[in-house]
Amino acid sequence: MARRAIEASRVIVTGASSGIGRALVVALIERGASVVAMARRRERLDELAAELQAGERLVCIAGDVTQAADRAAVLAACDTQFGGLDCLVNNAGIGGLGPFAGASPDRLWRIMEVNLFAAAEFTREALPLLRRGRAPLIVNVGSVLGHVAVPGKSEYCASKFALRGLSDALRIELAREGIDVLLVSPSTTSSEFFERAGEHSGITATGSLRGAMAPTAVARKIVSAMQRGRREIILSVGGNLLVWLDRICPPLASWILKRWG
Repeated sequence: MARRAIEASRVIVTGASSGIGRALVVALIERGASVVAMARRRERLDELAAELQAGERLVCIAGDVTQAADRAAVLAACDTQFGGLDCLVNNAGIGGLGPFAGASPDRLWRIMEVNLFAAAEFTREALPLLRRGRAPLIVNVGSVLGHVAVPGKSEYCASKFALRGLSDALRIELAREGIDVLLVSPSTTSSEFFERAGEHSGITATGSLRGAMAPTAVARKIVSAMQRGRREIILSVGGNLLVWLDRICPPLASWILKRWG
């Protein structure tokens, strides 16, 4: 995968109103990129624009990443405002907490719709612009739970495992066209993610943020990986240890997760 400059790159970031997405928009703007920031919450996007004062280098679009018309509007804005696209960051995601057996089918569908289907379709729709881009790149924000499954987050794990498989396949498939794919696998991040996941599931997400990484730290690591041409990054020491333990000795990893997961 190619090394690339962030300065003057043209980037779309989904899920940009909070957490990793918001921090990533800030980091990219600070490094000279031009960004189209997409999220559902218009007021949060307005606050972000007011904070950054980036002028024409930041375009904020309120929309739902699962809606084809909203994705098309973001792609059109990027082409019109910046003359093309160099990087698509599929960051938007939702979670769910609680046992699988008692959950509704709607929870599974919604998580897969946001975390997998929307990312896959946005990628497909962005390819014509990416093919004309400079050192084009797709960044998929997955999770350590896309490598190692844990109880109580079964649908979320399934969506992130699938996103990892899609990323690995596309990395090979698109290499001949010069389009790179970076898979980012954060561990727990201090954001609204678990609070919102708990709300969707009717569960209080207590204790979910112990040892969490700050979104700004995650964003810095993502930007560094983009610059260095990395194919995949797992962002925490604990996450790396868990992934490698699962690969080397799956029964032991499963025993640990059954006991303390």
